[in-house]
Amino acid sequence: MQTASPLNPPPKPWYKHRWPWLLMLGPAIVVVAGVNLGIIAYRGQDAMVVDDYYKKGKAINQDLRRDRAASAMRLGFDARYDPATEKLAGTLSSGGQPLSAPFSIHLAHATQPEKDRKLDVIPDGEGRFSVALPMLERARWQVVVEGGKNDWRLAAAWHWPREQALAIKADALEPAGEPANK
Repeated sequence: MQTASPLNPPPKPWYKHRWPWLLMLGPAIVVVAGVNLGIIAYRGQDAMVVDDYYKKGKAINQDLRRDRAASAMRLGFDARYDPATEKLAGTLSSGGQPLSAPFSIHLAHATQPEKDRKLDVIPDGEGRFSVALPMLERARWQVVVEGGKNDWRLAAAWHWPREQALAIKADALEPAGEPANK
């Protein structure tokens, strides 16, 4: 029978030493972080990227024509949101005169497209309207007001609730051949 001498203790198994665990800690942290990053990337896909960017680019020219049509009509849109009644109310005018044609209001959230809203509006004979709008989130909204036939467009940014009211006026048309002074 052999007995261990005090000068040569029996070697410990590898898992009882701290160095293998310290060496494995770094790769283990990288694996856990990589899995978490993969989950975040899968769940939070970037909503700003579009597949049909070429078609979107071509659509800009159509939008510019609608902006020019709004300028020619001298359109003005004024609205105020009342969170107590959850209503958006205001007026639509053309050259200072009320406009009673149906139109739509698109409220686009700056970063979360699932929060976007579209409101179809039919103003009264004096251009006044009131439409139900569930509670708005505190955010920067991109507002686009379009004619019922998509023949004109007004657009602006709205910082709710910092800006209680929203006023959009069409840009004035420049005389032909003269550049705008900006």
